[in-house]
Amino acid sequence: MQVDSDDGLSLEQRVNFMDVITSSLRVTQRTHLFNWLQGEFQSLLGHEIMVFGVKTSESEPHDFEYFTSSRYFGQDQFNQIIQQDKGLVAQALKLWRKKTIPLFVDNQLEPAEYVNYSVINFDQNVMLSSELKNFVIHGFGQDLGKISSVVIFSRLHKSANATYAQMLELIMPHLHCALIRVTSTSNNPIATENNIGRLITKRETEVLQWLHMGKTNWEISTILDISPLTVKNHVQNVIRKLNVLNRSQAAVKAAKLGLIRVAK
Repeated sequence: MQVDSDDGLSLEQRVNFMDVITSSLRVTQRTHLFNWLQGEFQSLLGHEIMVFGVKTSESEPHDFEYFTSSRYFGQDQFNQIIQQDKGLVAQALKLWRKKTIPLFVDNQLEPAEYVNYSVINFDQNVMLSSELKNFVIHGFGQDLGKISSVVIFSRLHKSANATYAQMLELIMPHLHCALIRVTSTSNNPIATENNIGRLITKRETEVLQWLHMGKTNWEISTILDISPLTVKNHVQNVIRKLNVLNRSQAAVKAAKLGLIRVAK
């Protein structure tokens, strides 16, 4: 067992931590969450990509989403890493569950076991194709209860160390609560199939169908014989109704909820 020389938090880190957890209480929507993660949070846990999953049943897998400020990571990379059983996230989650302490995946570091975190290496080709570069995974709930969450912070601003791991341990319960509020069905009016038809119009469904096929606003306007501005308004409406951040997430969620046809 190696012993990491880093320990304790500076006064500045303690003050920033209190500010971050206090502001977390105001996080109730995905836009709030994104803004929170890009604010003072970055001074404590600097990153470019966050992948998070929440599950509310022991028998169900985590439902994953992502936020990114990196131009290298998008929907294609996200779909790749969350593949059930064989995806990078599933592999990392399986390893994390064995110890339930922050697990850093960084091929620039030697694998090691420390008091409050671990460092491992992954297949270099897998890491390169994922565009995550490096990452840390941690969770809350340990899958023992009905509600649990897991987060991955990647393209980290600093290398793995005891202080980063300790900060993640301290923030995780508050982050978990924020994720539950954000993903709660009570805050998402389209989360159940009972009211999907009422909230999404026929025209919005058509727009979602073409979004899922990768069409631009201009292409959709030509296909549906409406103006690009009208298409833009429909896109903004479905993003709001589906409670997501962008058109790509709207298309994925629409398919998941059965709003559109998915080509086999």
